[in-house]
Amino acid sequence: MMAIRLPRILQAKQHLRRGSSLARDVRKGYVAVYVGEEEKKRFVIPLSYLNQSSFQELLSKAEEEFGFDHPMGGLTIPCREDIFLDLTSRLDAS
Repeated sequence: MMAIRLPRILQAKQHLRRGSSLARDVRKGYVAVYVGEEEKKRFVIPLSYLNQSSFQELLSKAEEEFGFDHPMGGLTIPCREDIFLDLTSRLDAS
């Protein structure tokens, strides 16, 4: 199990605040993420997902690939959309 440290979450949150105007249309308690290997699709997810170990694995991959300089102006997650949707549907069910 991979754990994400609090400073990483704070860095990501600060980066998202500086992001594009699209970040401003996200409700409190949610965060916009961009998902996909080639073409990126935008999703708005609950912040609570960031604490889930399965989601933290995706965040670790994102950190390895992009650091905290995400080209889309928001958190970019480099995985297939179908894998992301499967993960989020499991998190919604729990």
